[in-house]
Amino acid sequence: MDAELLMRYKQILSDLITEIVIWRLPSPLPGCGHSYKYRLFFGKMDGTCFVRYDNEKGKGGHRHQADEELPYPFRDIGSLISDFMNDINNL
Repeated sequence: MDAELLMRYKQILSDLITEIVIWRLPSPLPGCGHSYKYRLFFGKMDGTCFVRYDNEKGKGGHRHQADEELPYPFRDIGSLISDFMNDINNL
């Protein structure tokens, strides 16, 4: 089985961008206990990051808010999107 794209969403309003990309993988990435690869970004078109959630091989899930990086305990896709949107709404 190849990776399967589950969601690709992109919204641009003025100079702000919200982007969500989620893949289902055939097997978990090292460091992750699930079979998803994700990147959720909210920031400016010039790349300035306000909020970002992602997972990396060997690093696992984490979230960025401004210059801070914290571990993110992935539960499920619905919670991931909800947590991301809550962070955006609380800026």
